[in-house]
Amino acid sequence: MDSGGGSHPGASRSGVSPVRLRVSVIMPVYNATAFLPRSLPPLLQALARGEIDELIAIDDTSSDRSAALATELGARVIPSGGRLGPGGARNIAAKQATGDILWFVDSDVVVAEHSADRVRDAFNSPEVWATFGSYDDAPAAPNFGSQYKNLLHHHHHQIGKTQATTFWAGCGAIRRKEFLGLGGFDAKRYTKPSIEDIELGYRIREKGGLITLDRDLLSKHLKTWSVVELVRVDIFRRALPWARLMLSRGSVTDDLNVSQVERLRAVLAGFFFLSIAVSVLGLAPWWIPFILLGLTFAFNARLLLMFNRKRGPLFAAGALLFHQFYYIYSTTAFAWCWAEAKLSAR
Repeated sequence: MDSGGGSHPGASRSGVSPVRLRVSVIMPVYNATAFLPRSLPPLLQALARGEIDELIAIDDTSSDRSAALATELGARVIPSGGRLGPGGARNIAAKQATGDILWFVDSDVVVAEHSADRVRDAFNSPEVWATFGSYDDAPAAPNFGSQYKNLLHHHHHQIGKTQATTFWAGCGAIRRKEFLGLGGFDAKRYTKPSIEDIELGYRIREKGGLITLDRDLLSKHLKTWSVVELVRVDIFRRALPWARLMLSRGSVTDDLNVSQVERLRAVLAGFFFLSIAVSVLGLAPWWIPFILLGLTFAFNARLLLMFNRKRGPLFAAGALLFHQFYYIYSTTAFAWCWAEAKLSAR
C-alpha cells in the first residue's frame, strides 16, 4: 500500500537496522491543575529514561495555574496564543515538535509504564500512519457516571477492529510528517473538545494510511463524569457532530460504538422503550416489555458481564439499563441530523 509519504525512519529493510524513531509527546492543557500531578510524572519518567525524546505541554490559555504547575513539575510548556480548543492547541505544538512520531496524551490521562515502547513499535511498518489505545478497566472516579462512561469506552476499544477506521487523540500517536501534510486537526470546525480526532482518522484512511488499535496500550482516565454532563457531551460533542460528519461523507462507520451490531442493539432499545409505553397505555400485553428486556440483556451479554465483573450485579444491571437510554438519545441525534440534511438539500 502506498503510504503517501515515501520511506520513513523505522521502516525495516533487509540487512539494515531500522533508525530509531523520535517520539514527541504533546499534551494539551486547559485548567488541568487537578490532573497534572498524576498525568505528567509518568511521561517525565519516560523522558528521563530515554523512552520518549520530547514532552510538550501546550497551555490553551488556562484561567488557573496549570501552566505554572506543569513547569514546576518539569514539563516544557508553550502557550497556544489564545483559546483554541485541544485540536488547535495540538496543531501549534506539532509544528514546534521535533519527533518523527507525535504522541497525543490528554491532560486527564495517565499512561501505563513503558507505553512509549508500544507506541514506537506500532510504527515498525511504514504503512502505519497512526495508532491509539484504550482506557483501562479501573477508572479513577468511583461515581456511577464515571464508571459507566469509562468502562464503556474500554469495552468498545477492547472489541474494536485492530485496523481501525477512526483515530483517538486521548492516547494516540501519528507520524508527524503525515500529520502536518494533512493539515492537522480541523481546528476551525472543532473549537471545543469534540470529534476532531475521528475526523482526522477519516482523512488518514482516505489518503491510504493505516490506523491500528492497540488494545494493550492502556491508560487511566481521571475525569469525573456526572450523568448530566456525560449525556450533554454525548449528544452535543459526539453524536450530533459525528452524525453530521458521517452523513456528509455518505457512509456510516462500521466500527466501535457505531458498528452494525451496535445499531441493531439501538433498534432493540427503541422497541423496548416503545413496548413500555404501549403497555402502560393498555395497547399491548404487560409481559412484552419483560421479554424485550430479557432480549436486551442477552444481546448485550458481553458488556453486561464486563460491568458485573468490575462493579457487581447491581451496577451491571443499572448501567445496562442506562445504556439503553444512551441508544435512544444517540439514535435520536442521528435521526435529527438525517432530517436536517434532507431539508437542507431541498
